[in-house]
Amino acid sequence: MRAIHIVTTRLSSSFIRPVLLDFVSCSPLRQFSTPRRFICAASKVNGGSRSGSIVAPLVVNEEFQNIDVNPPKGTRDFPPEDMRLRNWLFNHFKEVSRLFGYEEVDFPVLETEALFIRKAGEEIRDQLYCFEDRGNRRVALRPELTPSLARLVIQKGKSVSLPLKWFAVGQCWRYERMTRGRRREHYQWNMDIIGMPEVTAEAELISSIVTFFKRIGITASDVGFKVSSRKVLQEFFKKYGVPEDLFGRVCIIIDKIEKIPIDEIKKELGFTGISDDAIEQLLQVFSVKSLDDLEDILGGAGEAIADLKQLFSLAEKFGYSEWIQFDASVVRGLAYYTGIVFEGFDREGKLRAICGGGRYDRLLSTYGGDDIPACGFGFGDAVIVEVS
Repeated sequence: MRAIHIVTTRLSSSFIRPVLLDFVSCSPLRQFSTPRRFICAASKVNGGSRSGSIVAPLVVNEEFQNIDVNPPKGTRDFPPEDMRLRNWLFNHFKEVSRLFGYEEVDFPVLETEALFIRKAGEEIRDQLYCFEDRGNRRVALRPELTPSLARLVIQKGKSVSLPLKWFAVGQCWRYERMTRGRRREHYQWNMDIIGMPEVTAEAELISSIVTFFKRIGITASDVGFKVSSRKVLQEFFKKYGVPEDLFGRVCIIIDKIEKIPIDEIKKELGFTGISDDAIEQLLQVFSVKSLDDLEDILGGAGEAIADLKQLFSLAEKFGYSEWIQFDASVVRGLAYYTGIVFEGFDREGKLRAICGGGRYDRLLSTYGGDDIPACGFGFGDAVIVEVS
């Protein structure tokens, strides 16, 4: 490990102002030698006149401290070669967004803590880099961009016309377990549509990601999208009499299905108070991989089936049907999603979700705004490098 030697010099008088330090030569990894001479000017105001003189060398106390030259765990430097890759990637993010008619926005990296914990769910609360600032305000480094987007839309109010189509590429922070393609600091590409209730919005967002993949040479044989709807779980709750106040907790647990053993999933669901019979029925629903099988279990009259059928029909028209597949276990861990949700995955199964998004029709009202239909996605920069 390289070490940088820092020299701290204490001056005995606040009236002494250093002008020149002349050090003897030393090699990069050896201690600095004591200064050979120290020339300074001492000045004072005395009856309107100023005088200066060369004073004797001061006694200089030197303190040495070894500094770890690596960035903090989970973060990155961007030397020129990595910066070229980053700029190339970000340019594709921005060009695809503009191709689909989106305008660029940005938000503060530092936001109020409440913005993220009010509707994001327990997972985000545990991953926040948060603290109290000098004004005794609880603040946090943003773990994602969507709540900031919602705040800005509410702030703009009626000065903007709907639908809004905005995109952003911003730095985010999450204190989470690091795996391949996952860091505690990353950049995220977001595209969001505010004010469009039709499933056309979700279909367009997935189409934009597919367009991005094609531009950088990734095909449907490399990655795909798992698609489902939060309304599947809502309809299950109604059919089996599960209390609605458990919805958020159950979503977080179901989101772990491919990450932890099924016995752990059952145990966590049991802690919520759901009966053993309902748990078995629930896991049966979320193991379904076709819309026809889901329709047999839930019936075809609900909104979940109708929305998903429309999405798959639009995928045919957009020309990316080979990229998407139904998977009932996709619910997304963030609590604010309300309808269709989707995740990008690598076909080899070596990585966690490449990207993810969905509909969040009630997020703005959580912060005091109106209920405005909305959907969007987030796409991290670290994981796509692993795929490409």
